[in-house]
Amino acid sequence: MDSTDYYIPAFALGLALVVKLPDLWRTRHSPMSRSVFGILLTSSLVFVAGAPPTVGRVNSLIGISNISALIVYCILSAFSCASLVLLMHWRGGPEEVIRRHTRRWIAATGGAIAVYCGLFALSDVPVERRRDLDTYYATTPYIGAMIVLYLLCHTAICTIVMIKCWSWARVLGAGWTRKGLSILVAGYGLSLGYSLLKLLAVGLRWATGGGRWDYLSTDAATALVAVGGGVTMLGFLVPVIGPWTSARLHAWRSYRLMEPLWRALEPWNGPGTPMKLRRSAGIQVRATHRATEIADRLLNLAPYLSSEHRAAAQRYAESEGYDPVAARVVAEAATIHAALAAQADVTLQHPDRTLEPSGERPAERTPALLAGIHVTELSRHFSKINGAHLVGAATPESN
Repeated sequence: MDSTDYYIPAFALGLALVVKLPDLWRTRHSPMSRSVFGILLTSSLVFVAGAPPTVGRVNSLIGISNISALIVYCILSAFSCASLVLLMHWRGGPEEVIRRHTRRWIAATGGAIAVYCGLFALSDVPVERRRDLDTYYATTPYIGAMIVLYLLCHTAICTIVMIKCWSWARVLGAGWTRKGLSILVAGYGLSLGYSLLKLLAVGLRWATGGGRWDYLSTDAATALVAVGGGVTMLGFLVPVIGPWTSARLHAWRSYRLMEPLWRALEPWNGPGTPMKLRRSAGIQVRATHRATEIADRLLNLAPYLSSEHRAAAQRYAESEGYDPVAARVVAEAATIHAALAAQADVTLQHPDRTLEPSGERPAERTPALLAGIHVTELSRHFSKINGAHLVGAATPESN
């Protein structure tokens, strides 16, 4: 791996942190937000700190040979701790239990980091190794123990997280959280492969005394952890970004689907001045505004809608195989279409006249849409039958 293989994911993760920072700051008192911040920060830092050019600069700046290795181990340990804490808060449960487990993991991580620092301080590592420190110093006292201890801890954490994510995902229904957990299983599986390959390379260095198998650590394991880091971050971000993205895509789809009905009902806007939206209004606000305008226009059109026509259209839709709910939606769309078509015919033949309402009160003519039929679905059906011949145009009802 060259330097770009480290710096590109570091930049992407840092960008994600910058994007999420305003939200994380607003909810900074939330343990989950603090965990997300810690994950994004440490994952970005570990790629920066692990890049060979950074390793050389840090060693030179601090003046201690191979101090970068200790720093990388500490950051990775902090990342693992933040991951476990976030998973515990995702899973939920009694608040006191979560706090107790969180304190234990933080204490265990702090203890591990203290042991790493102690072993490194006792080590004699004069030769700077930017890429193969794990295997080069595998048989060196103290630092060899630090390397093995770190790899064993990392292996244990990856295994624990994989088991927790897998068991949790199995009890969840389809949703963004389950997708995120499934991705995390894959991401931590790759990270587990990283630890196992490094342990294998270290073991072979012990057994053979040579560096024939060092590529397992320097190349294969490093490639796995790079991919695994990206997959893991995707797993953490999917449950956060997924619902946000899905809600906006749904709002955009609804906004577009409502357009035929919204335009067709424009003459029934009423005497009031329509509320104007700011240019900066989000798509969810625009979709809600359009749905509200449709509902208001339908209220104005309600006295002209034929209940007999609605019943006939529903019977026709049910005979065509629609379920009762869908048949009601089709019937509403057909009734609105018929009323608008009849209004258009009257206007063309007698420009000075308008379609007279029936003797029924407007409340009795309010479309079923206003009683719970989804505006988007009505618009979809309306746009399909608009101009078609599902039912004929209605004539005005009379007393």
